[in-house]
Amino acid sequence: MAAMEMLGTPLQFDAAMDEHIVREYLLDNPDFFNRYPELLLSLQLPHQERGTVSLVERRQEVLRQRVTQLEEEITSLMVCAQENEKIFHFNNDLSHKLLACEDLGELRQVLSEGLKHHYGFSHVRLITVHDIDSELANIWRHRISLGHYFGRLTQSESKRLFGGEVGSVALTKLSDENGQVIFAVASPDSTHFHPGMDNLFFDQLRRLLDHMLPKF
Repeated sequence: MAAMEMLGTPLQFDAAMDEHIVREYLLDNPDFFNRYPELLLSLQLPHQERGTVSLVERRQEVLRQRVTQLEEEITSLMVCAQENEKIFHFNNDLSHKLLACEDLGELRQVLSEGLKHHYGFSHVRLITVHDIDSELANIWRHRISLGHYFGRLTQSESKRLFGGEVGSVALTKLSDENGQVIFAVASPDSTHFHPGMDNLFFDQLRRLLDHMLPKF
């Protein structure tokens, strides 16, 4: 038995090597089936739904699947490009309005009305954190230590920041030049803001607010 097992090992190894050689040969000679077209029809491949199919049919199916995948990817890219264009135009318009503000009250109003109207957010706030306010200080230290927080808050945190419960939030820490200021946005949708989302939009607004606030 041991001898048979020892003999079996190199045979399995050779079979694997033979498959590798065939694969490499076909990759190096893409015109192989042009020289032997009858093989395309005689080779049969297993198919989950149709039993067996010819190599030509299988190749056509793979190509159709690939075309469908590419069409879906192109559609996704087009949707993403359209969304990015909308964000660009909105940011551009909002930036001009904010730059024209003459005091902090007007800036708060323009910022809040713009974001609520365009995105349907329920709350938009600029909140100054004082160390004596332990709950706000805790949010500052733990929620936005990395600059942004996207997701849900505890009931207590929601009440402190927005006066009541909200769905999901985006919290952004402004620069130290403005003291300890949180740019806080809330959505009634509990899934709108989530930890995996991109922060480019809020980075752009943060830079603009960092530029504007020291003037007031």
